[in-house]
Amino acid sequence: MTSAEDKHTTGPGRPTSRDVARLAGVSHTAVSFVFNGRAAGNLSPATQERIRQAAAQLGYRPDPVARGLRRRRTAVIGLVTDEIASSPFAGRLLRGAMETAWASEHLVLTIDSGGDPAKEDAAVAELLDRRVDGIIYAAMSLRRVRVPEGLHRTHSVLANCLPEDDSLPAVIPAERAGGRTAARLLLDQGHRRIAHIGGMDDIASVERLRGFRDALRAEGITVPKEWVVRTGGEISGGYEGATRLLDGADPARRPTGVFCYNDRVAAGVLHAATRLGIAVPGELSVVGYDDQEHMAAFLTPALTTVALPHRAMGEAATRLLLDAIGTGRTPPATVRRLACPVVTRASVGPAPGPAL
Repeated sequence: MTSAEDKHTTGPGRPTSRDVARLAGVSHTAVSFVFNGRAAGNLSPATQERIRQAAAQLGYRPDPVARGLRRRRTAVIGLVTDEIASSPFAGRLLRGAMETAWASEHLVLTIDSGGDPAKEDAAVAELLDRRVDGIIYAAMSLRRVRVPEGLHRTHSVLANCLPEDDSLPAVIPAERAGGRTAARLLLDQGHRRIAHIGGMDDIASVERLRGFRDALRAEGITVPKEWVVRTGGEISGGYEGATRLLDGADPARRPTGVFCYNDRVAAGVLHAATRLGIAVPGELSVVGYDDQEHMAAFLTPALTTVALPHRAMGEAATRLLLDAIGTGRTPPATVRRLACPVVTRASVGPAPGPAL
């Protein structure tokens, strides 16, 4: 009988499992046992090694399509994104997903929709037509998302976003805990006059500010309303907010520490401090958020920040998906929050003078 592998070849001259069997002097079934993970208990170690040596000599590799036909799997997972390909963090998330998949002998097929819902639905339909084993949907920024049509027809996991209908499992950053961490970086250096600059109308802004207030409240500190300056998420917003807080203010009464919504805002704060002649970190300590690649480490001074766990999200979402594929069970629609680690550089120092 001809096997599915012998029927399906990728080109002329491709060695088959029957060629390996002839060279090793064993049955075709023995070769199948070795490359399908069933050799233990069926073949001696010496026979297994002889088969592997014959395969290496011939340059034989099991046909993934044939294996997929037998297992009813393709060993491919889909990754649909909104606008993540244009994000500075895309590489980290994608690398985490691809390397985790590769370690489990899976490939990742990525499609970027550009944020177009119709394209998202079409992308998912195309992946389903290609019989992927499961799909990860990843977003550029943490938000609630409309679940693309078709995700409920296969194993699916969300990364860096939450489903509007709470119908699928999601892996996201622990943003509130990250805000607490950022505040503690300043509190632990004796700062008590601490401001917050930046932020938008999104989940991350709300959660980071909540965590920031949690940490200060635990120390009996109330942040003055005017020290929470919502100016967006860009460098210009950081510059505007810092100028509003610091320009002309009495050094004995102005903030000595600033927690910024993200690293771009922090860059604006550093620029404003330089223009105003305020030394960082001697007179003002600055904490960012994101650990933006090619930016945070190259500011002056280099920015202490709280990193978003993009690589870890890619890894965790892929492991969750592979577990579901392996067991055949749909994972519960729970939210897993990953810690946001501190990256210590040079923009935070002790509070100047006695702590108030």
